[in-house]
Amino acid sequence: MENLDGTIIATAAPRMAASFGVPSVDISAAMTAYLVTLAVGIPASGWLASRFGTRAVFGSAIVIFTVASGLCAASVSLPMLIGMRVLQGLGGAMMVPVGRLAVLRSTDRRDLIRAIAYLTWPGLIAPVLAPVLGGFFTQYASWRWIFLVNLPLGVLAGLLAARMVPAARAGVESTLDWLGFLLTGVSLAALVLGMHWVGQSPVHWGGVVAALAVGAGTGLLAVRHLRRGAQPLMDLRTLRVRTYRIATAGGSAYRAVITAVPFLLPLLFQDAFGWDPVHSGLVVIAVFAGNVGIKPFTTPIMRRFPFRPVLLASLAGGVATLVGCALLTTATPLWLILAVLFVSGVFRSIGFTAYNTLQFADVGKAELPSANTLAATSQQLAAGLGVALGALALRVGVPIAGDAGTGAYRVAFVILAAAMAACALEVVRLPAGAGDQVRAGSR
Repeated sequence: MENLDGTIIATAAPRMAASFGVPSVDISAAMTAYLVTLAVGIPASGWLASRFGTRAVFGSAIVIFTVASGLCAASVSLPMLIGMRVLQGLGGAMMVPVGRLAVLRSTDRRDLIRAIAYLTWPGLIAPVLAPVLGGFFTQYASWRWIFLVNLPLGVLAGLLAARMVPAARAGVESTLDWLGFLLTGVSLAALVLGMHWVGQSPVHWGGVVAALAVGAGTGLLAVRHLRRGAQPLMDLRTLRVRTYRIATAGGSAYRAVITAVPFLLPLLFQDAFGWDPVHSGLVVIAVFAGNVGIKPFTTPIMRRFPFRPVLLASLAGGVATLVGCALLTTATPLWLILAVLFVSGVFRSIGFTAYNTLQFADVGKAELPSANTLAATSQQLAAGLGVALGALALRVGVPIAGDAGTGAYRVAFVILAAAMAACALEVVRLPAGAGDQVRAGSR
């Protein structure tokens, strides 16, 4: 639910704008409000879980998110929708990180690969399903169903959480690191805003530069405070764990590139190929089919082979499929387009699962809350950067290709392929036996 709602309203923006009597571009404010609230709220999730317990915080997050979804569907004006999206973001900021923390805390190391494989699915599925679900709801029902679909899911998730999620808490009685929260929140909000504005048309570069400058400046202050604070919001000492540090940095860059692909593909199919939203959304589901098709084999692959060659192979496959996307034209047979997208989904699934498993392979139980919070924060930033990276690559492609059609998208996908290839620079620095204790335990 949290991943899906980040981007699903993009397809429905024109219909939503018409119902509110505002220009379509104004609907982007609802997306920005949601993404900024997520970015600001996530860093506090680790402290909340340690202070009040994973079950209480996770259950509360589901309730907040579900109620806010219903209120989004009932919105009668854009300001009301923006306010409810902020409320949704507060629920989402606690829901995903705390849910993952509950799983990590209760999972034996020998089962970590399998657990991470399941946790990885939502992040892979949601960006791919968002265009087709948004297209179907908008074309055949109402944009309000984009939010109403969360209601039964939220009720089911709440009931299951009450029965299954452990009430574990670390017994932390300390107060929240308000200065760290303020500095981190301002930095993340400014960075996400700047990245989001890059994807707008036209781009107001003055605002983008100002936002990114504020984000970078307060980010440096936040890092300084977190390193020196007695009880910081996030313990940056977790970055001393080599596998965690490399997987977090390289995995964030990988996530940014991967996130850009579902953003660009529907635009390519609709703007350059002339397809309708439903047609383009259905074709993009081939990526999801690849994710599902390889799922039974991801865990055996990582049990059989070391992390480093698995990651290098997934990166090589990802680069190849991005080049394949760059070569697509209106004359490309549909079966070949589906094949390229299916194979890209296969390598996405393997790469994400390997990065996410390696990230926590050597992290101790005591460090899990901080490690999980820092990982969730970096992933949220990467997701925002991904859309901005895709938009920027497309803009760079226009003058290079000399047109805003297929040629511009060809350049954009080549840029993404080069960015993914650069991720290998971190992977080759991994020790040959990185994460072997997790693989040995799983066997």
